[in-house]
Amino acid sequence: MKITGLEVVPFESFVDRISFGQLMTDYRVVQTVTKVLTDEGVEGYYFGGHFHGDQDGLLPGDRAIITQFLGPLLVGQDPFDRAEIWRQLWAAKLPENVCSVIDLALWDLAGRVTGLPVHKLLGGARDRVKAYASSFNNLGSPEDYVAHAVECKRQGHGAYKIHPYHYWNPATGQFALPRPSYVDWDIRVCREVRAAVGDEMVLMFDPWGTYHSYEDALRVGRELERLGFYWYEHPMPEYRVEAYRRLGDELDIPICSPEIAEGGIYTRADWILRHASDISRIDVLRGGITGVMKLTGMCEAVGMRCELHMSGFGNLQVLGATSEDVCEYYERGLLGPGARYDTAPPYLTAPCDPLTPDGFVEIPSAPGLGYEIRWDYIESHRVPDAGVDPVAPLHPR
Repeated sequence: MKITGLEVVPFESFVDRISFGQLMTDYRVVQTVTKVLTDEGVEGYYFGGHFHGDQDGLLPGDRAIITQFLGPLLVGQDPFDRAEIWRQLWAAKLPENVCSVIDLALWDLAGRVTGLPVHKLLGGARDRVKAYASSFNNLGSPEDYVAHAVECKRQGHGAYKIHPYHYWNPATGQFALPRPSYVDWDIRVCREVRAAVGDEMVLMFDPWGTYHSYEDALRVGRELERLGFYWYEHPMPEYRVEAYRRLGDELDIPICSPEIAEGGIYTRADWILRHASDISRIDVLRGGITGVMKLTGMCEAVGMRCELHMSGFGNLQVLGATSEDVCEYYERGLLGPGARYDTAPPYLTAPCDPLTPDGFVEIPSAPGLGYEIRWDYIESHRVPDAGVDPVAPLHPR
């Protein structure tokens, strides 16, 4: 079997989002499905490639790199040589989400050829994983966070993660510059959510790097310890590695990072060696399934957990091939009051991650990544692809 080309199909889809405290229902996004084509007619697919989870498609420049640069480069390659293709894509200094999308589509192809879900190809470890409800940021007042956490607990979630206030002033309910951070409001949300859900619910906190003062990060961390939070995620900008090392030395609560730092496993290996966090963090758009599995093995070898960032089919397949000792939770969301999440997107016949009554998500068992695709919807909602020069992003800066 040989690769004959790559294709990216952009089409419109509709999702619910919460942005700056406002619920947006049926918000239009441009989704993409990336295809690996072969001479035997079997194809591999990946939906998404930009922003959070699987819901947002590749940007025009990334699409052009795939179809006009990588497509001709990979023609004639064996699609089962994923390790070598992964190595060559990283050596080409391409955007890491682009490298990741190709890797994900190749894994989907392998599953479709063999008739197995990817987690079984990787070496199955479990068929379901504990899930936590991951909130949108800027949900509203502390009372709004409380109501949402209580509702998530009622639905069966055993854990809840707070994304607090970012680019939004909770006192005025208006868009705001990112500095200063709203530390007092963040602490109030954490206190009130803990009081409402009780000690038996696991709580995590992720301010998404908003604390640009070490003192702010330390102050919030001390309060999280007092409240019994499970981990403290991405408190400061992730280019401040030494500040993270100091913070970890000062706090007992596990620090979970780096979350969005570029560099995939190479950046995270440096964090591990520098003892800059207690829990490593990555997702399949920062190295593909191949890269994430490399990091989980590295973490297991040094006795460190690796918690996966974001929802989605690719992350679930990795979780199905790792043990709870290494990757404990699945991030389900983003979730918020009134935002529909449990229905399938219009281009799939089934949702990715329905919640079981006891707070788990089952690993998709269909071949490949687990998609059940509605091609009729995709074809009827295609959008014109913007013409972009694919060579420009590859020029040295």
